[in-house]
Parts: sequence; structure tokens; C-alpha cells
Amino acid sequence: MPARLDFTDVSHAYARTPVLQGVSFSVEPGKIACLLGASGCGKTTVLRCIAGFEPVRSGTVALDGIVMSAKNVLVPPEKRRIGVVFQDFALFPHLTVAGNIAFGLHASPAAERHARVQELLEIVGLGQLGAQYPQELSGGQQQRVALARALAPRPQLLLLDEPFSNLDVEMRERLSVEVRDILKRERITAVLVTHDQNEAFNIADMIGIMKDGRIEQWDTPYRLYHEPLTRYAADFIGQGTFLPGTVLANGRIEVELGQFMPDAAPRWPAGTAVDVLLRPDDVLHDDESPLQATVLHRAFRGAEFLYTLQLQQGGQVFSLVPSHHNHAIGEKIGIRLELDHLVAFARDAADKPAAVNAQQPAAAPAAVSTPAR
Repeated sequence: MPARLDFTDVSHAYARTPVLQGVSFSVEPGKIACLLGASGCGKTTVLRCIAGFEPVRSGTVALDGIVMSAKNVLVPPEKRRIGVVFQDFALFPHLTVAGNIAFGLHASPAAERHARVQELLEIVGLGQLGAQYPQELSGGQQQRVALARALAPRPQLLLLDEPFSNLDVEMRERLSVEVRDILKRERITAVLVTHDQNEAFNIADMIGIMKDGRIEQWDTPYRLYHEPLTRYAADFIGQGTFLPGTVLANGRIEVELGQFMPDAAPRWPAGTAVDVLLRPDDVLHDDESPLQATVLHRAFRGAEFLYTLQLQQGGQVFSLVPSHHNHAIGEKIGIRLELDHLVAFARDAADKPAAVNAQQPAAAPAAVSTPAR
């Protein structure tokens, strides 16, 4: 059965250098979690503490309520029923594909071992390649072997350490979707470590953004993108720009493109200077809109363009536009905002949580400036 993981208030250091500082999160049975962050943020150390490769200075690591690591507790890795898929696959070159998968099944009867290997070969799509050697396979095939080997002993928890980093972009995207399907089919609780947010979004149910040994936000992919709680999370996830804004006496927030009323009570007094996050999908191309912006740059993506647009007062925004709207650099186009979530940060406290939902502005807000066509 899949296990519940509780990683509670864990701190760790190498010599006198703090690496983890009070990190806490939980993963429900059968769910896939991801630790996402830049190199050196501590995400791989979290994985090593879960696996038992590193002790913890404080806090606890528990599987289904049983403590595996604490200040004076360290259950050996081999007794934790945790599978690990390493960044470099770590396959044995002298063993066949079938031999690699069977490596952790040496205590099982031969017939049972053979049946499990054949089952996993089919699950990972390598049914006819059991007799081949790792060096005869592509990178994607080797990654499937590494996954099958980790799944073979039926672990309670699976850890994946940057598992797709050695593959090309197309293969990474395809394999991440396949791996998610396999983990869900096998009902495996898993924790993935990556610096690639596309991988995280493709595979994870919950994502923790890490910075300097702490978790900035632990949330669903949807909420991380649309409702980041800190300026760092907003910058790290997705693309977006910040427009300067001001809190008005009526509680609305005014930016160059209009006024927007938070659903919740205002967080700041009137006159507070804020920065409002706009994602490319918040800025819609609308030929009928009186609001216009100038195309500064465009990136063709096949089905759509990503336009960088300059507003009348100098601010810049991104906009995703269907590619049949082919506008030249320097051309003015009509735009309008469609904000389901207003995400703003006080300018003098940019890293404090400050995300609120927003209602759409009135059809013709008085504060909207209309540049000449």
C-alpha cells in the first residue's frame, strides 16, 4: 500500500553550513509531490533525508506515522521500503535490462521474480528488450529501466532525483507524462526533485517551491501559478510582469490598465504602493478595445505568439495571442485584462504573502486611459 510521508520541521547542516531550516510538508498516500527550486536551495538534501542517506539535526521524517529519522533516530535506508531513481540512472552495465530490474528481488522465489520483471517490462513499455544491455538503449529507455528497477520491490514511497535532466526537451516532456501515468496506475506515493517547472507541472499533485533551505509555498500547481503567496514564488513560476499600482480609498487597486476590486477586505491602507502581477494569459488581444499597446518583441510558438507589449505610460506586459494575429514589431494592438486573480505585493515588503482574488473591473472604468489610435 502507498505510504503517507510526513516531513516535519526538519533542519540539517553540512558542517556549520545550514542547508535545511525548519522544512515541513506532507504527502498523502498515492499522491505525487515535487520539490522545485534553483540549484543549491536544499531540495536534494530533503530527498537524502527522506531516504535515510543523511541524518537530520532536528525534526522528524515519518512514513505512515512511523518515525524513520529524528535527532537520535536513523532507520537504515534498506529498511525503509523506499525506492530511488537517480539522476544518472545508475544502471549496472554488466546486467541485462531484466537483470537490472530483478536486482532488488533476490530474496523472492525465481518464478515470482521472473513474473514481476515481465510485468514491469510491460508497464514501462520495454516488453521485448529484457535481454538487452543498458548501453544498447536510448536515454529514455534507460530511464524506464531505472524506474522499473525502483518499482520492482513494491516500495511504499518512490524518490526521483532530477530523473529527466539528461534527456532532451521533447523526451523529458513525454516521459514525465508517462511516469505520472505509471505511478498513478501503481498507486505509488512519490517525491520528485527538479529545477524544471514544466516537469513539476506535468507530474506533480503538490509542489513546494524551495529557496535557501526553506519552502516558500506548498500548493497545487494551479494555485502556485495563479495565486503565488510571495514575490519569489511569483517570479519563479511561469512568466509574468509587474505593473506599479496604488491602493485607493475605496479599496480598489489602480494600475495603468484600470481599477480592480479585491474580493477580500483591503490588505493595505489607501495610498500604499503595490506591484500587480500580470501573466501572459491575463492580457487578451482585443481589436475592439480602446486600450492599446505597442509590440516590442514577439516569439512565435506555432499555435500562438508571445508578445512583449509596451503600455502608454511605459509599463510592459506579456500577452499570449493566437498565431493568426500576426503583428509586426512597432505595431499598436488593442488589449484588455481578464483577471480572475489579482496578485499584488506591497512594494516595501515584496516577499510578504499578499495574494488576493479579484473581480473584473466595470465595463468602462473611469480610471482607464485611452491612448490615441
